[in-house]
Parts: sequence; C-alpha cells; structure tokens
Amino acid sequence: RNYPEWMMAYAAVVSLGAIVVPLNSWGTAEELEFVLRDSAADIVFVDERRRQALTPLLIDLPCKLIVARGQADEHAVDMAALIDEASGKSMPQAWEFDADDPVQIMYSSGTSGKPKGALSTHRNITQALFSFECQAICAAMANPAAIEKMFAAGNAPCSLLSVPLFHVSGCYAAFLVNLRGGRKIVMTYKWDAREALRLIEQETVTIFSAAPSMVIDLLQHPDFDKRDTSSLFSLGGGGSACPPTFKRVIDERFEQAYVGTGYGMTESNAICSSCTGAAYEEKPGAAGTLSPLVDFKTCDEEGRDLPPGEKGEIWLRSVCNIQSYWHRPEATASQFKDGWMATGDIGFLDEDGFVHLADRAKDLIIRGGENIYPAEIETLLSRHPAVLESAVIGLPDERMGESVAALVRLNDGETLTEDALLSFLREQLAGFKVPSALHFVPQPLPRNAAGKLLKKQIKEEYATLAKV
Repeated sequence: RNYPEWMMAYAAVVSLGAIVVPLNSWGTAEELEFVLRDSAADIVFVDERRRQALTPLLIDLPCKLIVARGQADEHAVDMAALIDEASGKSMPQAWEFDADDPVQIMYSSGTSGKPKGALSTHRNITQALFSFECQAICAAMANPAAIEKMFAAGNAPCSLLSVPLFHVSGCYAAFLVNLRGGRKIVMTYKWDAREALRLIEQETVTIFSAAPSMVIDLLQHPDFDKRDTSSLFSLGGGGSACPPTFKRVIDERFEQAYVGTGYGMTESNAICSSCTGAAYEEKPGAAGTLSPLVDFKTCDEEGRDLPPGEKGEIWLRSVCNIQSYWHRPEATASQFKDGWMATGDIGFLDEDGFVHLADRAKDLIIRGGENIYPAEIETLLSRHPAVLESAVIGLPDERMGESVAALVRLNDGETLTEDALLSFLREQLAGFKVPSALHFVPQPLPRNAAGKLLKKQIKEEYATLAKV
C-alpha cells in the first residue's frame, strides 16, 4: 500500500535497469497471483498483509518476497535489514540503458475480465513527466493572480497523496513529479476523509488531487469546518469524469481555489489533456486542452476517421503511449494501429481545443435499437442538488433488449422521491433515455482504486432492479 518503502523500491528497481511492476494492492490473492505469473516477476516487495496473502502461493510461484513493515520468515526477507546490510557499501555500477528499453509493466484496472500489462519504456514515462510539468507551467503563466496568491501565503508546496501509488495518477502526477521538484508528499494508507482533513491541518497541505468523489467527500465531511484548511490552494479531480457537483462543492467551500481536471489513462501514461484555473472555469465540463505531445482524433465504430469536432471513439498518438500489452499480441493489434491508440472512450475535441468525454465505448446501453450512453444520464443526475453520486446501467429486457436502471446516492440529510427525480430527468432527456428503474442506495457505489465505477459489480448486485 502507500508507504515510503513503495517509493524506495520503485526508484531502486528502475535505477538498476530492471522492469518494475506496480501491483494492485487492493487485489485478492488470486488477482495478485495472476499478475505475478503473467509478468514473470522474480522479486516482490510486499507489506505484511500482502506477505500473508502471497506466502501460501510461493510453493508454485518462483518469487522472492522482500517485506516492509512486516514479519520476515523463511519465505520473506526484511527490507529494513537489507538496507542496513548495504549501508556503507559501494553503490552498484550504473546501468546503461537506451531510452526505448522497457522499464515498467503497469496493469490496467481490469474492470472487466483479466487486467492487461501495459508495457512502457523510459522514454514513454519521462516524456509523460515532462508533459505534466509543461502543462503546469502553462497553467501558472495563464493564472498569474492565483499563483501570486499562492506564493503570498508563504506555505511550501505540499501534496496530499491519497490515490494508490500503483495507479498512474499516484505514481506520476504525485510521486515522480514531486520527487523531481523536491516537494513534500504526505501519504495516506487508505482513503479516509476525516484523516485527510487532519493531515491537511497538521502538515499544511497545499495541493490535493484525487478522484472527484474523494474531493467531494473531503469538502462535504462534517469535520471540514472544524479543521484549518486555509493552506489548501490547489484542488484537482482525475481518474474519472468530474461531475458538476465537483465544481459546485468547491465553490461553496472556497472563495478562490486553483481548480483543475484532466484526462488520461494507463495506456497513455496518464497523458492527454488538462485544464486548471481560468481554463477550467471557462469549461468546467470539459477534460482540458491537449498536451503538446498528443495528437487527437475520433473514429466511428468501423474505425473510420470522423470530421474534427464529431463525437466518436477517441484515438491518441503520442510519445507517451505504451509500447504494447505484455504478451497480448491480439489485444495490441486491435488497439494500436499506425502509431495511433484506441482509448475505448467516446468524446470529441471542440472548436476551442477542449477535450469532451461522453462515455466508455463499451459502457453502452442499446434499448430497442437506440444507443444510450450512461454518462449522459449520470451527468444530468449529478446536477440535481440532492444527488451525491449515481451509476446508470443496462439490464436485460425481453422486449427491448436492455432497459435503463439508475442507482442514486443522495447527499447526507437530503430526501427525494423517485417520481421527483424522474421528472427532473424527463425535462432534459429523450423519453427512451429515462431510466425505467431507479433505486436509492445508502452506501457509496463500488469503485476501483482509480475512482471509476465498477459497472460489472454494480450490475451483479442490482440485477433485480429490472422491472417486469
């Protein structure tokens, strides 16, 4: 999980010319085993909980465990002891590598099916870091008043890292970019809004970027007014689309905040578009403007190029794109063509150069032959002041093929009837898009480590919503 030892191990592996494989620490033993076998890892750095999960598998797995903050035994070597043993000894000889040598296999979130290993080179990742820095500098130049206010406050830059290090946003935008800049990082082991507020006050945190749902949780937490959050200057939402609630909640809490969002994915090494400050205020529903390193186009379902500005599947061409899927030639061939990569996302680039996202290409409901994108309905639901989060799914329907169902979680203390919310949707949606089933849920909707809704799990849990 998120420990300093994770960062130490990552830097050490990369510096020795080996390939680093960030593991999803949220995974079960079975999921971890799949990735270890698929990547053919030799050495695995674990914490105590992962040591316990993996130890029974070592009979068949040719891996050596190095445990941080855990119990060393016949199967695992203590990381701190290894460091003590090496202290004072000469450093290993510097590894000479080419920029296009492989350096990392980061597995996709695997929201459906087995995750795929995204293989990156040194060039892919370093260019991604340069892109982050370039876009940050451009945003600062475009927002001089905001930057002046930040420096006038006198607080040293400090980021709260609450997203997992094994995800591109945590690894690059938080860890490696701040490492290059020599800036302080405060980590949380897992997401807890109350603990995050305590750390913001204690450590004088200035930057918090996470999944939009996490930012909303923080700002709406009952302890928010009890903590000194005056140091918090920059707020960012990424990993999933920012609903209108995101901006509304920030505006309610801060007189002036340096707010931003962005769009990227594992396969693009987190790079595509971003916007901060004035650009975000101009088009808060967009995912930002393109990085200078990225070419953008949209294609129809047959893979034909669409005219600029027309909605379709997003394809990207960039030096930051991964090289291939590890040992998946068929998946690589289907997603990468002539230097371009299919993202699986539906969207378009508007006349001002802003990227707009509509939905996942596969997250599509076909009702009576009509295509319905759940994100459109989810966006409208998020605009209702009583709604905190929602998930729209397709359920089997004997007559129409699929029916539309919506799962809605309300803000604390809010009450709303099904009829009232459906009436709200009918005012803005074509009739065939209005959910035929709507259910209020008290608990947070299931999401993966990147903050994305787990639609497959949601469908399994709420399949009984289909109306006869």
